[in-house]
Amino acid sequence: MNQAGRDAEDRALALLQKRGLKLVARNWHCRGGEIDLIMRDGAELVFVEVRHRGGSRFGGAADSITAGKQRKLLLAAEVYLASHNIDSPCRFDAVVSVGAEAPQWLKNVFTQ
Repeated sequence: MNQAGRDAEDRALALLQKRGLKLVARNWHCRGGEIDLIMRDGAELVFVEVRHRGGSRFGGAADSITAGKQRKLLLAAEVYLASHNIDSPCRFDAVVSVGAEAPQWLKNVFTQ
C-alpha cells in the first residue's frame, strides 16, 4: 500500500471512531483477500472497505468496489467470522474519498 492509501485509511479510521465505532482489526488478511478495517458498531460487526482516488477521471472511489471485489470481501469476512467463532450481525460499509475531499462514510454498500 502506498502513502496515499495509508493516509486514506488513517482518515477513515478517525472518521469512524469519531462516529462511535470501535476498532477490532486493521488490514486483516486471509488467503481469499484483505479487509481494511473491522469495526464494532454496537452489537454489529462492520467490515469496512477504504477506497481513495486521486481524482475522478476514471470514476469515483465507490465505483471501484466492483462485484468481484465484493465477492472477495464477502469471502474474507466469512473466513474472519469462522476463524474467530463469531456469530454476530454484520454489515459491509465503505469509506471513500477523492483527492483532498473529506472522506465519506457509506453504510451497507452491499449485502451478504
